Parts: sequence; structure tokens; C-alpha cells
Amino acid sequence: MAKSHLFRATKSTFAHAVLGVSVAAAALAGQSAAHADTLAAHAPAPAVAAPAHAASAAKSHPESEIKARATVSRVLALAKAQVGTSENAYGGGTKFQKWYMNSPRALETLRRDGGTRADYLNAAWCSMFVSWVGDQSGARSMIGWDAYTVEHAKWFAGNNRWGTTPKPGAVVFFSWGGSKSLDDIEHVGFVVKDNHNGTISTIEGNTGNGSVQQRVRPTSQVVGYGYPNYGA
Repeated sequence: MAKSHLFRATKSTFAHAVLGVSVAAAALAGQSAAHADTLAAHAPAPAVAAPAHAASAAKSHPESEIKARATVSRVLALAKAQVGTSENAYGGGTKFQKWYMNSPRALETLRRDGGTRADYLNAAWCSMFVSWVGDQSGARSMIGWDAYTVEHAKWFAGNNRWGTTPKPGAVVFFSWGGSKSLDDIEHVGFVVKDNHNGTISTIEGNTGNGSVQQRVRPTSQVVGYGYPNYGA
């Protein structure tokens, strides 16, 4: 993609770096070793002006209806069902990337970050995975949909849905070097549970060898957590 900030990290630089800066260039060159992960969620939130895509989602899914369907257990069950899904040799080809490329949200993030729809096909997809799970589970307005982890985290923080306590179903943002700056976020996934020993169990896309996996991560690598407003 054209804008440099959308593809900030190459696949050889970060294991799962943000989509937002140099991933497309790396992917189009055929690199697939480690994966820059990114995403920005833009779900609407109470008391904050909602973007156009969030407003349209709210109209089609009233809050009461969303809360009735979008629970922590539903979201995590769907995420877990994707474990084992892998990318191709070019770092792409997943249903998450294909879905995002064809979504209305892709046009919005392209206007923000530059590039073309096709760039998403081989771009880092950790947040596209999170976005897909949110959409398919009925929790899109709570989890958001984007392809840039930094913006995703900033949305949660800007809407007072950000914190440092791991909770099941929370969206967890990582910086491998231990930075606590949102601008240094490199990867994103879902919290399954707090292990109460300095680690959390997670489900993440575009991890390890480029697949959806269950992982155990040290909390020292966590920048923070976004808290979707799940139903009971």
C-alpha cells in the first residue's frame, strides 16, 4: 500500500508487526517468515461520536439485539474454531484477508492508509482475524473492524474501554519489546484467561508459522487490553 505508516514493519523485522506500515511491500516481495500484525478497530461506543461505518452497523443491529447474541463465550468459541487455519506461502490466502478485502471497511482504511484492496490479500492479518470473529459473531460494533492494530487500540482507549487487567474475551495488544506505548503495538489477539502467574492464554491469528493458534504469553509483552461491551 502507498502510505508508509500502513506497512511500518517488514515480516523479517517483527514476528507479528502492525499491518499499518510495511507489510504489503514485504508480502508482495514473497516474504513469509515472520508476520507483521495489525489492526484498528472502529466500533462505535456510547458517549463518543461514532464513525460512519459504526453508525450503519448500529442501525442494522440495535444494541439490545447485539448484546443478546454477542457474548464472551460466543466470541471465544468462534475464535477457537478457527485454530489451525493457515496462510499460504505468500503470507495470504486466508478467509480473513479475503473477507476484509471485500468489506466496506477496507475502502475506509484504504482512504486513510493508501494502497489497493488487493494489498490486503497478502498483508499481515492478526487484526483481520479479530475483526472477522467480531463480525461473524455479531460483535462487530463492540470489537470493531480494521487492519491496523495501533488504531484499533486507540479506538478502545479513546472510548474509555482500555485497561491493563486481562479478562476473558478482551482484545489484547502486544509489543514484543515490552513497550507500553500504543504506537509500538505489533500484534493483537483475544484473551481466553488470566493464568495468574504472569501469563495469559490467548487465541491469535497470524502467529507462529502464520496460522490461528492458542498461545500462552507473558503479560510483560502486553501493552494493554480493549474491553468489548459484551452481552450477558
